[in-house]
Amino acid sequence: MQIALLCEGTYPHMHGGVSVWCEQLIAGLPEHTFDVYAISGPPLDARGLTLPGNVRSVTNVPLWAARPPALRGRTRAADLHEGYGQLLYSLFVAADRPEMFLAGLRRLFDYAQHGDLGRGLDTGKKAAQLFEMWRVAARDHAPDAKRQSGLLLPPTLADALQAHVWLEHFLRPLSCPAPYAAVCHATSNGLSPLVAFGSKWRYGTPFVLTEHGIYLRERYLELRYSGHTPAFKSFLLRFYQQLSAAAYRMADLITPGSHYNERWEVMQGAEPGRIRAVYNGVNPAFFPQAPAEPTEPTISWVGRVDPLKDLETLIRAFGEVRAQLPTAKLRMFGGTPRGNEDYARHCQSVIDELGLRGQATFEGRVTDVVDAYHAGHLVALTSISEGFPYTLIEAMAVGRATVSTDVGGVTEAVGDAGLVVPSRDPGAFARASLRLLGDTGLREQLGRAARHRVLSEFTLDSFLSVYRRVYPLVSQEGSARVARSGLRAALLDSPAGQPLVGAVA
Repeated sequence: MQIALLCEGTYPHMHGGVSVWCEQLIAGLPEHTFDVYAISGPPLDARGLTLPGNVRSVTNVPLWAARPPALRGRTRAADLHEGYGQLLYSLFVAADRPEMFLAGLRRLFDYAQHGDLGRGLDTGKKAAQLFEMWRVAARDHAPDAKRQSGLLLPPTLADALQAHVWLEHFLRPLSCPAPYAAVCHATSNGLSPLVAFGSKWRYGTPFVLTEHGIYLRERYLELRYSGHTPAFKSFLLRFYQQLSAAAYRMADLITPGSHYNERWEVMQGAEPGRIRAVYNGVNPAFFPQAPAEPTEPTISWVGRVDPLKDLETLIRAFGEVRAQLPTAKLRMFGGTPRGNEDYARHCQSVIDELGLRGQATFEGRVTDVVDAYHAGHLVALTSISEGFPYTLIEAMAVGRATVSTDVGGVTEAVGDAGLVVPSRDPGAFARASLRLLGDTGLREQLGRAARHRVLSEFTLDSFLSVYRRVYPLVSQEGSARVARSGLRAALLDSPAGQPLVGAVA
């Protein structure tokens, strides 16, 4: 079966997290072939990447490059003008009508498949249309409408011009030739589902949507730290809200990484009957039992350097730990993605401010991530947003005790096999860390329980068994059975009539 795997800012160009999940999925299902569509900011080159043998192709879809060449064919000007008008109306006036947002996207897709959408949108007339509709909508919206669809702030001309430029870039995936596949599988909400929309509109291709973290929530968190004007932020959040709701509406099956994500999706309009949580899994053979602990009390952290990982809280918590345990160390393993360099410098400045240089260290990417988990007495996770984090279940798999923040699917992963504290609370994190560092028996008890929990509930085989069932069921070939019994029931029943257990939550 041919699968179009749609990624945004992750596989195959980035490491860790969702990219690990993609690699596991592709390599673990050799009976399928995959065409990868990689949406990125700047252009990225897939040449030289080592990919599983069943990856047939990689199509890069950069948002901030020179405009892609237009496909040649007959276009209808009405698709461009009316589609753009519908899109703006849904953003500024009818934010509670996702069907209008989708109708506008459909008209623009039809135009983009044969003509130059970027050139068609890049006009002063279109920019003026956006400015005027936004200005009037912000002026006339009633308070009740603002509460329902999000506050829309009056724009300056600069805000409107910036929104006009960004919107043209956001819509570039509509110009990507529609994948011809048995299933389109988007690995996150956001812009990558636009490619799945096109395939569904053109070929009727079924669409699976997986969410590891909640895309809309993470955009809210991200924009808190941005330098954009409040009015432009209000526009971006309107767009992200409509985009997420459209993907939930278009998806045939939604597979969040946790029940926490499922609750968010339902609140945003996803139909509960089309949602089935699927936990991530790890291969136990790759995560052997941890050896003896290091000689000095050590906290290990693994991940990418990113504001969502809230390393500032970790560093400040370690400062409190260090005050009680002067020989303690904090070792942080992981790379800094492009664009996060300022955040990395900020974290280093916090280390210097607290006098922790030499005790709290950034050690970059490690060749074998298992070494990073083995490096500490405990493994820390201080994120403010997560799906079902690999770093947590990997640390649990090697038998290390963990201290984590209560976000996303963390509590579903940890159960009673680790300590969980509120996010953004350095004091609580420090107290939990000191408790574990000072109690060898508790560390060993939690480490054993954590490893047992992963081996019994979160293995790679159980994760793969779900998607081995999902693809045939949502494909057009499996649609008759789904129509008879319903997708949820079909997923739960194996061909032999035995219930499907393991990674399906």
